[in-house]
Amino acid sequence: MNWETLFKMQQQLDQRIETEHGLEQEDLFRKKVMALLVELGELANETRCFKFWSTKPPKEDEVILEEYVDGLHFILSLGLEKGYRYARQKGQQEVHQGGLTDQFHKVFGEIHLFQESPTDMHYQQLFETFLDLGVKLGFSEQSIQDAYYQKNEVNHQRQEDGY
Repeated sequence: MNWETLFKMQQQLDQRIETEHGLEQEDLFRKKVMALLVELGELANETRCFKFWSTKPPKEDEVILEEYVDGLHFILSLGLEKGYRYARQKGQQEVHQGGLTDQFHKVFGEIHLFQESPTDMHYQQLFETFLDLGVKLGFSEQSIQDAYYQKNEVNHQRQEDGY
């Protein structure tokens, strides 16, 4: 996947939002972390992976994928905020053992680690763990990229509409 293209698209969206809302001088890091946590919770809710008390099935894959890329928007934005880019190491992308609920716990943990210690190493770990979640959800890199493009367009339109 061409991550740099997604980082550039995210940077354009972030700059637009910051300019149009007068946020250029504001530190948005903690708000972006909170937004990511909320989006991840919304994603978990749509998968219903933790709802042991319910027999309702998860939402459709398209709904889950859209929620997933909402989270990706904030992960990219956090990287931009701190000057980091995701750099996959050759041979990486081995998905860790455990179920979907375990993977959500791992991502939540990595978000908190990055918030407390926003280093490049913690950013790389957060990104990898989030990508592992995408694999566990059954999404290909191409489907993630396509969904990101679509949602980014929606997010720009929302700015037009005063969302």
